[in-house]
Amino acid sequence: MMFKYCALPVCFFVAAAFLHAGETVLFDASKDFHRLSSESGAKIAKGDGKAVVSYEGEFGENSGIAISGNWDLSGFSSLKFYFDSEPSKEIPLRIVIQNSKVDWSGKNGYLSMGAYANSPSVLMKLAFVSPEKNEVAEMLSDRKKMRGNPFSMSESNIDLKNVSKIRLYVRNPSPDMKWSLKKIVASTGGGVPERPAWFDIPKEKFFPFIDKYGQFKHKEWKDKIHSDADLQAAIKTENAYLEKYGGAADRDKWGGWEKGPKLSASGRFRVEKINGKWWMVDPDGRLFWSHGAVRVTPSSGETPLDGRKFFFEYLPPEGDALGQFYHTHDELLRPYYVKRDIKETYDFSAANIFRKYGDNWLEKYADICHKRFKSWGLNTIANSSDKRIFMMRRTPYIDRFEIKSPELSGSEGYWWAFRDPFDPKFRENVRKNLEERRDEISDPWCIGIFVDNELEWGKPNSHAVWALLSPADCVAKKVFVSVLKNKYGEIENLNEVWGANFLSWDELLNRRAEPPKGSYDDCVAFSEKIIEEYFKVIRSEIKSADPHILYMGCRFAGTPKKNPNVMYICAKYCDAISYNIYRDVLDALALPPGIDKPIIIGEFHFGALDRGKFHTGLVPKLSQEDRAQSYYKYVESALKHPNVIGTHWHQFSDQATTGRFDGENFQVGFTDICDTPYWETVEKVREIGYKMYDVRSGEEK
Repeated sequence: MMFKYCALPVCFFVAAAFLHAGETVLFDASKDFHRLSSESGAKIAKGDGKAVVSYEGEFGENSGIAISGNWDLSGFSSLKFYFDSEPSKEIPLRIVIQNSKVDWSGKNGYLSMGAYANSPSVLMKLAFVSPEKNEVAEMLSDRKKMRGNPFSMSESNIDLKNVSKIRLYVRNPSPDMKWSLKKIVASTGGGVPERPAWFDIPKEKFFPFIDKYGQFKHKEWKDKIHSDADLQAAIKTENAYLEKYGGAADRDKWGGWEKGPKLSASGRFRVEKINGKWWMVDPDGRLFWSHGAVRVTPSSGETPLDGRKFFFEYLPPEGDALGQFYHTHDELLRPYYVKRDIKETYDFSAANIFRKYGDNWLEKYADICHKRFKSWGLNTIANSSDKRIFMMRRTPYIDRFEIKSPELSGSEGYWWAFRDPFDPKFRENVRKNLEERRDEISDPWCIGIFVDNELEWGKPNSHAVWALLSPADCVAKKVFVSVLKNKYGEIENLNEVWGANFLSWDELLNRRAEPPKGSYDDCVAFSEKIIEEYFKVIRSEIKSADPHILYMGCRFAGTPKKNPNVMYICAKYCDAISYNIYRDVLDALALPPGIDKPIIIGEFHFGALDRGKFHTGLVPKLSQEDRAQSYYKYVESALKHPNVIGTHWHQFSDQATTGRFDGENFQVGFTDICDTPYWETVEKVREIGYKMYDVRSGEEK
């Protein structure tokens, strides 16, 4: 078993005291308190044998403690952190060890992991890091094609012989949080993790390294598929589970709380605040909390083949029945492949589903998906899912589309640039997307619509700056220049305020450059107009298509702290605010002052490396058991949050072992590339799913 996630803050200085054989104390708060330093405004106080960390006054986004030093941790197998377990509230920590030089964007020079400060102790296993480079590792090192590979097994690399800092911090802490660290102990117990056998396989024997099912060839793990007979055996195992667990007893046909209060039945989903908590209400008037998964599709395991066919043990000929999976793809994600000029792909997940279910494989797979949702305590097929599955109208669903219209060419975004909402083509494209979903918009099984995903919102003045960086025919730029002309009259008046030297309004329109500092206030004001127009047009079109469909927001990537104005504008137009939040729990989640809206969590996940995958995803865990418990804790924290009305796991099935269009190859599914459930996680999904209404209502025994 190979782990590459480690974590720990704090400090190793001086000589260490020995405890049990193979254990070394790296930090003891009763002796080494002077070695601690504060990060991002955290307050540190000396307690009885502990360092007490609290948050008062001004503090930053990642606030905690750190210790600098010079340590060789290569001979240790784990680190153990001892906390004061008094706090009853979950305190999610991020633990980081790092080298003196860190490339945060390239994921080099550090290892990080999540933990809970109210646990008596937390064990962090140190990962085995290849001490030398080799030809095969170099061939697989391009993170744009595979985020993790058999030699990195992580999203980051660190030299464990030269650790210079250990940090513990809370992301977005709340003022009431307080936690205490007592001690950190390094251990050689169990020995240094075993060197993986494939590290020493020569290139000519290493390749191909992916078997015909899309799995890593050079490692074994629980539930790995070795033959089509194994796929058939998996069907029998799962059928027995589905027969045993047919679904929670207190649900109506929508997945609402049948034994809970009965409100008026509108025939559609809606949001409503009841006794201080936000809820959805299902079409029959029952309270509903959305517990779901993203990308319920047979095509989660599509992977690029361009220049990589030698990776794969078997790729079928075009005329073969399995050859059809060169041509299957996910409609929502297809533009991302096109944008990157990816020519050839193969859909391993769909091919395995075909092998598993045979004739009418898609219909059988769709049927099993709905059965799984009911059995596992889930009630929402979330966005980016296959329409052929959710339009069976057996499980409520939420769809999503992305606007494709002229952009503000000065904008940046990980996925797409920001679209110009003043351009008539913006409204036309929203209307076109809604028209294509006419059968969904009026469907009582459809909860609502997300529009766009993880846009870049910049700073308070960014949208106006992006407009000024755009060409003269940009509609938003024309509107901005017109607004400025009406305000200042003569260009000389604007020059005086902005500190500029434009000769005419036409020069301002045609110039594509960053404006001077004096433009800030005007740019902030017009940025707000752009953002307002964005949300206003979308809401107008959605409600014109059907006044009862819910506008579920734009799926913020975390909370847009650099531009708080966007939250106040969003809250005016969206029926719910949607966040993709990759954290351990949601205890610190808070809306800006003055906003009280329902929140939907559009994405979260956890992953581990003990089942043949090369990357854990965005929130790493040590094992499937740890991952499963993390799921339970996250959803439980969401159920206890008065604003949160649902959580959607990203994603239903694992990504391809060799990566999708952007290299993501995360172990984040409820099922693997061969459609086999991760039973440890499924059990915890079901456990919290079956009692979620009791937890939400405060009636949990």
